[in-house]
Amino acid sequence: MYGFSKSGAFTSLSTHNLPRMYVARCLDRLIGRHGVMCANLGEARSICVLAAVVARTLRPHSAATGQKRGLKTVVGRENTDSPKLKASDLAEKIRQEKKQPRETKTEGPSSPVLRRVRELHQFSQQLQRVHPNVLAKDLKRGMLLANEQLVAINKPYGVPVHGGPGVKNSIADVLPVLAKMIGGMKAGPLHLCHRLDKDTTGVMLLGKSEEAADHIHQLFKTHQVEKKYWVLSVGVPVPSEGVIDIPIIEKEVAGPQPHYKMSLSPLYRISEEGQKVSRVRANREAHSAVTQYRVLDSAGGCSLVELQPITGVKHQIRVHMAYGLGCQILGDHKYANWSKLAPQKLPEKVLQRLGLEQSKARHLPIHLHARGLVLPGAPGVSLSCPLPRFFLGSLRRLGIQLPEQ
Repeated sequence: MYGFSKSGAFTSLSTHNLPRMYVARCLDRLIGRHGVMCANLGEARSICVLAAVVARTLRPHSAATGQKRGLKTVVGRENTDSPKLKASDLAEKIRQEKKQPRETKTEGPSSPVLRRVRELHQFSQQLQRVHPNVLAKDLKRGMLLANEQLVAINKPYGVPVHGGPGVKNSIADVLPVLAKMIGGMKAGPLHLCHRLDKDTTGVMLLGKSEEAADHIHQLFKTHQVEKKYWVLSVGVPVPSEGVIDIPIIEKEVAGPQPHYKMSLSPLYRISEEGQKVSRVRANREAHSAVTQYRVLDSAGGCSLVELQPITGVKHQIRVHMAYGLGCQILGDHKYANWSKLAPQKLPEKVLQRLGLEQSKARHLPIHLHARGLVLPGAPGVSLSCPLPRFFLGSLRRLGIQLPEQ
């Protein structure tokens, strides 16, 4: 028979000096009940040989006494009647099991853009799982302004402003913690002045008191705040600058996937001949929407566009870009198709520049960034917020230049 020395070496010993039933009971307790954890393939192979030798030694004794002692091997529930497991088979199985985790770890998007997009998605999910203090610390790190009345933060991608079903972390939830990080333990709570969509990044204002927040909210409501947004559009708007003055209304989209979307409600209609323009009656449920825009640069079939919304209608910039100018925002899957909910379909030239496949386009985040704010007053407050990394990466791959400051 064979065994192990104290140093772990595989040694030979005789089974004639030990009772056979004692050897079988010890081996069954070692392998069958508790199992064996092998540090390497050499130990696994040695234990396999040990089990095989003892099984061959005990087989005549078991046949003579009429007993069939079931010896469990390292990897199975075999008895003396079942075929023996070879050491080479066990080694190959362990080798394959070690390869499987490595293969899953190395699996990943080959495109650098898709890899960054997946990292961004994972980061936004992590912000939903972390402790509120971690999110508050991240907001404080990206703080743009802090004075006696206001605090300006750089809102990250994927974090909603308000809580709701399935939302663990939101901007509103971490305001008490953020207030103490900025002003100390005796600081009062911060208050929201306005809101941004969940996937919109950029500058966001918070009031240090209810009076300050109400004042800023009133400035937004009366359109006294100059807002600037930067978007990366699919296509080049024509003309390169202008004003979009088309009301917006919310409509229900029927079909296999019923849903609601914001849509245009024009006040003018072109005749079928295309020669006459007539005014139509305004829809009572439509909201007046005015957006000023200009193209900053374009290349590769895409454009960097600056927009100044004069009004503040839900999804105003996205609707005016997609349906007013016919240039969807990159990553805006909601308004990429009117009649269905489907990922945005990108031109082949854009996919090549971004290094993406159409089947992976659904992972693209919306490239909509609140670039800056200008508050009236003496003195006024002017804020500018840097672009997120994924936005800068897309600009670089498309060959679009940022304007000089």
